[in-house]
Amino acid sequence: MIFDIRSLTVKSKVFVWPVLAVAVTLTAQAQQSKVAVINIQAAIISTKDGQKAAAELNARTAPKKKELEQKQNEINSLQDQLNKGTNTLSESAKNDIYKNIEAKKKSLQREVEDAQADLQEDQQKLLQQLGQKIMAVIERYARDNGYTMVVDDSSQQTIVLYASPSIDITKEIIELYDKSTQQTSAPTPTTSKPSAAPTPSKPAAPAAPKPAPTKPAGQ
Repeated sequence: MIFDIRSLTVKSKVFVWPVLAVAVTLTAQAQQSKVAVINIQAAIISTKDGQKAAAELNARTAPKKKELEQKQNEINSLQDQLNKGTNTLSESAKNDIYKNIEAKKKSLQREVEDAQADLQEDQQKLLQQLGQKIMAVIERYARDNGYTMVVDDSSQQTIVLYASPSIDITKEIIELYDKSTQQTSAPTPTTSKPSAAPTPSKPAAPAAPKPAPTKPAGQ
């Protein structure tokens, strides 16, 4: 079992958002309401933030992936050695190679499971952050457009037998999310007022001459 780096791509189904999975039963009253559907998984991983998160995960896990691939290549090399030496190697040598292969397989299996567990934990942390942001966008979009219900059709808990493409708002939510985050992160331009021209200083008036000291009479 090899650590599958493809689980980090933006098209991956590993990106699961459990908190946003909403199970909805359509009653007669709900059928008269304005309803929209969204693929929340596709929405999250298709936003710019989602693509950036996937790229960061790929970068962080690349060294581990390479390490696991090297260990798998070692196992393949030993297996090839065992196959080619079926008629030439002694039983003792074949047993040693076989035991070595099994030990490496078990070690690799444990490392793969640990790596996948770490990966899923990192994914869930990122999805929690992105999910909270995109939920705010969905709620605002639903209020502004008069929707009384938004159903997540990417969840296995939600049974959607049919939904017209005309009520799918996935694309609109992605665009609105990217637009809102771009506006939030963009620096606010500051308008500087032109500084007032300095007031020319008036020349200082010449100091009045001091009166000469008067000598007392009789001197």
